[in-house]
Amino acid sequence: MSRLPVRKTYKLFVGGAFPRSESGRTYEVDGTNVAKASRKDARDAVRAARAAFPAWSGMTAYNRGQVLYRLAEMMETRTADLASVCSGRAEVERAIDRVVWYAGWADKLPQVLGGANPVAGPYFNFTVPEPTGVVATIAPDEPALEGIVSRVLPAIVSGNTVVTVASATSPLAAIELAEAVATSDMPGGAVNVLTGDPAELAPVLAGHMDVNAIDVTGANGDTAELERLAAGNVKRVVRGLPAGESLWEIEPMLEMKTVWHPIGQ
Repeated sequence: MSRLPVRKTYKLFVGGAFPRSESGRTYEVDGTNVAKASRKDARDAVRAARAAFPAWSGMTAYNRGQVLYRLAEMMETRTADLASVCSGRAEVERAIDRVVWYAGWADKLPQVLGGANPVAGPYFNFTVPEPTGVVATIAPDEPALEGIVSRVLPAIVSGNTVVTVASATSPLAAIELAEAVATSDMPGGAVNVLTGDPAELAPVLAGHMDVNAIDVTGANGDTAELERLAAGNVKRVVRGLPAGESLWEIEPMLEMKTVWHPIGQ
């Protein structure tokens, strides 16, 4: 008698665990049931991201780079699984290389984006980049894997924690990526992945008072309502590349702190 294979259940990724939606809802993608996150799931993910922020942002930049490189290693071992839920091996390789690229920036941001400022007076004046806090991201529909990597990595490399809404049409890549994150030594809650309807979840995150920035790159259609909701706590609204890498993808997720110090004291 031939055995029936055990099929994977695609759940959410919140706080380092893989829960079902509290609503019990699912929807079907490519013959597979995927959890459909509710507004409460979104709020739970923000709570998990806030709780993880001290641990992730408190790591040395060098250690964050090591953890992100470990993520690339975990993705490399899962190449076949990742390729099966996106356009293929070439996209997986681009996504892995992008993780490595951002990992290399982790301990270089202060030197490149910060610096000493000339001032008239007996003072040292320094500008230092710091993470802004909890960042919500809306992943683009395509490319399925490369797109979510391109939006999550610029946020987490500097110490932000992330709640990302996966593509509604291609969510399997996001959860396969979450399984690599779960084994990468990243603190639970540093990255949280919600699958479901972005039109339902994005407004919750845009209006959430404990979210500090929202990346609307993957939002379909007019983003005016998301911007209006984001204004409630003066959230930063970011638009970036659906697939790409740049230092200027990291910079909008940072706050620049300026420090004055008297010379000779």
